[in-house]
Amino acid sequence: MAELLDEDAISEALERLPGWQREDGATIVRFAKLPSFLEAIAAVDEVAELAEEADHHPDMDIRFNSLKFKLSTHSEGGLTAKDTDLAGKISGVLDRRGAS
Repeated sequence: MAELLDEDAISEALERLPGWQREDGATIVRFAKLPSFLEAIAAVDEVAELAEEADHHPDMDIRFNSLKFKLSTHSEGGLTAKDTDLAGKISGVLDRRGAS
């Protein structure tokens, strides 16, 4: 079981995760626009592989070349290190693929 992050830990994590913001208290979210539809789908595919490796799966929304990623540890009812760790990996994918 993962331990819930306290408010200070969440704030510190978000400072290290540009583009991520808190939503509804128990979720972090990031929006990204990719250069093309194919780049957006490739990013989603790459994130899916990372999520499988981590056994922690984000909600993903695809609108042409715009993506939305939402993370929360539902089993714990809030945010854990699983969320912030995967958010960092998602950011790496998006940065490599030219997201804005």
